[in-house]
Amino acid sequence: MLVASLMFACMGASIKFVLENGASLSSVVLFRALPSVVCILMWAILTKHSLKTQHFSSHFKRNVSGVTSLWLSFYAFGILPLATAASLNYTSSLYIGLYVVFAAHCIKQNIGRLMAVLLGFAGVILVLRPSINENQWMGIVAALLAGLCAAFAMFQVKSLGRLGEPVWRTVFYFSAVGTLTGLLFVRLEDFDGLSLQTWIVLVMTGVFGMFGQLCMTQAYGAGSPIIAAVLQYANLIYSVFLGILFWNNIPDLLAWVGMSMIVLAGVSIVVIDQRNAITAKLEAIIHKKH
Repeated sequence: MLVASLMFACMGASIKFVLENGASLSSVVLFRALPSVVCILMWAILTKHSLKTQHFSSHFKRNVSGVTSLWLSFYAFGILPLATAASLNYTSSLYIGLYVVFAAHCIKQNIGRLMAVLLGFAGVILVLRPSINENQWMGIVAALLAGLCAAFAMFQVKSLGRLGEPVWRTVFYFSAVGTLTGLLFVRLEDFDGLSLQTWIVLVMTGVFGMFGQLCMTQAYGAGSPIIAAVLQYANLIYSVFLGILFWNNIPDLLAWVGMSMIVLAGVSIVVIDQRNAITAKLEAIIHKKH
């Protein structure tokens, strides 16, 4: 998971670099999604795995929300400091936690999750308050909306998992829709004047994203889900380091505190969810015995 987090942090830095050096948003989306489509398609052909799905409706909802989140988050990376954009990417877990609290219709039993969510959003306020300029508010709105769309997409991914849809097919359709939307809006003129360095980094955006996706899938599949979920927050540390290294964006004290609160909130939600899942399994076992 640490490798996956590093790959995604490098992807975020690459996106910011190419957008600041003349690449269009649509070209970035295209190059991010296309490598995954090509690799998964080749693998499916060679191994004779079918791309056909019986769950079109769930894929449709997952891809509309997921690809919308992709566009919005990439736009935010182009405008906001790298660490700020990375921090706001984690609001998806806060939205999910908030939904679970109110969907259960029992706030008292979900007080721990609610406190974690409030802590996380307080952290968001601290991250934004000290370091954001007036011309960056569109990026903030985009990042927060991206988190909301990502939260909805995560619900659909879990739904597809319960339906028995393999992860690789879910990733393929998501990447395919991302590629199509990139092709829909990209123009040949978007590539005029791009330097060789920008071209290389643009290609690496897709490579980083693909390897990050593969490493993350492996981490959740082979190791402890709770450890993998906690370690994903290393992305924020990597992003801070890359922001300092390449853009000299040094977060001030309030921003550091805010990022720590977001991480703590996210980890707390993961721990609470895992604890509740274990408790539910134990209760089910005890109920069967009686």
